[in-house]
Amino acid sequence: MAARRILSRSLATSLRTPTVQAARAPIALRMSTPLSKSATQTAVRRLTATAQHFQPAAAATVPVDYPMTHDKIENPPNTKWFVNNEFVESKTSQWIDLHDPATNNLVTRVPQSTDAELKAAVDAAAAAFPAWRATSLLARQQIMFKFVALIRQHWDRLAASITLEQGKTFGDAKGDVLRGLQVAETACGITTQLTGEVLEVSKDMETRSYREPLGVVAAICPFNFPAMIPLWCLPVATVTGNTIILKPSERDPGACMILAELAKEAGFPAGVVNIVHGSAKTVDFIIDEPRIKAISFVGSDKAGQYIYTRGSEKGKRVQANLGAKNHAAIMPDANKNHSINAIVGAAFGAAGQRCMALSTLVMVGETKEWLPEIAKRAAQLNVNGGFEEGADLGPVISPQAREKIEKLIQSGVDEGATLLLDGRGYKPAKYPNGNFVGPTILSNVTTEMECYKEEIFGPVLVCLNVDTLEDAIELINRNKYGNGVAVFTQSGATAGRFQKDIEAGQVGINVPIPVPLATSFSFTGNKASIAGNANYFYGRHGLQFYTQLKTVTSHWRAEDAVATRAKTEMPTHD
Repeated sequence: MAARRILSRSLATSLRTPTVQAARAPIALRMSTPLSKSATQTAVRRLTATAQHFQPAAAATVPVDYPMTHDKIENPPNTKWFVNNEFVESKTSQWIDLHDPATNNLVTRVPQSTDAELKAAVDAAAAAFPAWRATSLLARQQIMFKFVALIRQHWDRLAASITLEQGKTFGDAKGDVLRGLQVAETACGITTQLTGEVLEVSKDMETRSYREPLGVVAAICPFNFPAMIPLWCLPVATVTGNTIILKPSERDPGACMILAELAKEAGFPAGVVNIVHGSAKTVDFIIDEPRIKAISFVGSDKAGQYIYTRGSEKGKRVQANLGAKNHAAIMPDANKNHSINAIVGAAFGAAGQRCMALSTLVMVGETKEWLPEIAKRAAQLNVNGGFEEGADLGPVISPQAREKIEKLIQSGVDEGATLLLDGRGYKPAKYPNGNFVGPTILSNVTTEMECYKEEIFGPVLVCLNVDTLEDAIELINRNKYGNGVAVFTQSGATAGRFQKDIEAGQVGINVPIPVPLATSFSFTGNKASIAGNANYFYGRHGLQFYTQLKTVTSHWRAEDAVATRAKTEMPTHD
């Protein structure tokens, strides 16, 4: 009974304010339906296990009632939009149905924000900017401290929303929140990161530089990281004095809505954080609205190039992270067990729906003989609903995504690849209507095949064979993408040669997904994986993106402080 009372208790704010739709929609249902003993025990075990694995002992999750199953939601409510620290029901006539990927049951309806709503969000952000810009850095830092603490407290709730809407396993969804949380934590050190410079350039004359906020900025977020990508943008943009318009993916906005609630609770003034919804119409508005000074985007090639080109033409700053085809070169001297485990985890985790998924193996020399063992280990992964205990990967985001993935698998077979492991048609017994694709491995792939040239964005590993390290480097460098790459070797000389000659933004040495931590480092894609000139996310480059450098040169003559007469000589500034 004690456990039941803990799980059923909700925050007072959850009862006073409009619900945060997709993640909190079933709260009323859950509170009115007592938990069975077995369900309570299961929920407690899951919460305890994930908390122990991901969180320090002192950062326990606040017990709030939220969905931890894929059960059908009766009368799913609509997702609201967020403006001036209020959740508002949209007046739109156009709604986007959001389905649980594990069941395809309706979870919520997401509005296509109206023209008036889009304008109102920018009005609110523009009105809030002067006062927020004038707010001291220390005051903004204190709000960020509170925001970080609230994210930690609501960690499980955010992860549950991601699992329900996006399909990730609960543990992987916790990792999604964690990597965004690290950016917010780093933003708390803004007082040491935003310092300027000063130089006495000549007698009684100095030049100083400092960074100022841009104004209203916007972030267009993808479906595959519903918490991490908003948290790449919101903390850095706001702590530097900007106000922000967030457009979460219409496929899974719930986590972003929870973040808006927490931002309000942390003390962000009304208008500093705002959320609008929709698809192409909303994107075009963000690009064209002159008061929005900068746009952050993570997503597909086509959309990213469009946003970058059109936004840049209108004089906006644009950072756009696009597609990827991340390779790993496996050297014959690599630690076999470590390499296989790393490859399987990085290729199939999150059902392959990561821009840094390790989707392409370059087998050097005799390492191609490892492929049957890689396939055997991949076949042992548990494909299931994201809330199921022991699940290694869940469904892909939609039926359309599943169809595209399966089509690319078949294209590989048709073009001569060997289907070493086939995950098509996989249906967990409990979820026959979900968007599931099991781990799939295609070997003997060549660079001319469609399955190699296209970003599959699913749990599919394509494997190519080469003879030497030089061949591996040449093959990888010929690919148009350059997000990330890895090499598995026990030779320091081999690793050094690889990291020097390879053309990719992020290089892992015995590390399959080498995304840097959000300290002074940035997410550094390369080639066609990023649009723009080093407009990278978070870290030092993130601060530079969201601020404008200003230099001031001043001349205060020392003799003027005590001068008793004027001088007529031409000044030489000696």
